Amino acid sequence: MTQVTALSPLDGRYAAKLATLRPLMSEQGYMHRRVQVELAWFTALSDAGFTEFAPLSADARKYLVALVTHFSTEDALAIKAIEKKTNHDVKAVEYWIKDKFKACTNATVKKELERSAEFVHFACTSEDINNTSHALQLQASREQVVLPMLDTIITKLRDMAHAYADIPMLSRTHGQTASPTTVGKEIANVVMRLRAGRERIAKVSILAKMNGAVGNYNAHLSAWPEFDWEAFSQRVVETPAPVGLGLGFQAYSIQIEPHDYMAELFDAIARTNTILIDWSRDVWGYVSLGYFKQSLKAGEIGSSTMPHKVNPIDFDT
Repeated sequence: MTQVTALSPLDGRYAAKLATLRPLMSEQGYMHRRVQVELAWFTALSDAGFTEFAPLSADARKYLVALVTHFSTEDALAIKAIEKKTNHDVKAVEYWIKDKFKACTNATVKKELERSAEFVHFACTSEDINNTSHALQLQASREQVVLPMLDTIITKLRDMAHAYADIPMLSRTHGQTASPTTVGKEIANVVMRLRAGRERIAKVSILAKMNGAVGNYNAHLSAWPEFDWEAFSQRVVETPAPVGLGLGFQAYSIQIEPHDYMAELFDAIARTNTILIDWSRDVWGYVSLGYFKQSLKAGEIGSSTMPHKVNPIDFDT
């Protein structure tokens, strides 16, 4: 696919704007996280003390970590090929993992993994894998993309606030001229608002559950009724990667994780975006008043018929 054959502007005209999110939030990114969750659960089960599943060797663990670390587009396409047969996306991931066990070139590790292969996806419902994968995607997007981009904007605006602290500017209220201010002070207002918004985004606890088909550990308890499955699940969810998932633990749910944290996170992001929109509109107003002037860029055309106009596309995006 090229930009000009894309159905959505997000994959076409504006694809470059989302380049940092694509590895994390694409279907390939989703599959990547599903593989991570399945293997974290599988590895943890080996350490649970069950006589039927001995702890994995160091070489086996190294091989499983590599499956996650080196997950590629080719791997994602292989899973999609399996899905054409299963018509079930999570089951396709399970089968792909088992195929990777068979494909291991270390004969000892291959035998060890194949012997325990049926513990892949043990007692899990698809939502156990999906909700944790979504959580991992959102966590990575927040930490690797959203917060760093906000930090870049905040730092730039803070530097501008200091640089223009003594530049006078005529304020306006109700669209009319008012008392004087400075350019730096107006920008400082935005900096403080963005810092508060960033803090709200960063504080949201990203949660995940792994408690089976209806949230009651039914299959788990049928297999080992005396085992503390809730404590085990909590360890898998909360322990940092690569041993666990490094997420917050959702202790109570039905089949699905309720996604309240998502609403909280998305609302915090939306509220912060309103600050950025507010600032953009203010700057647009300053440009209209002649306070600010857009820079010319060689070769760019601001209008198909009015040569004096400056193309605002860089400012808009």
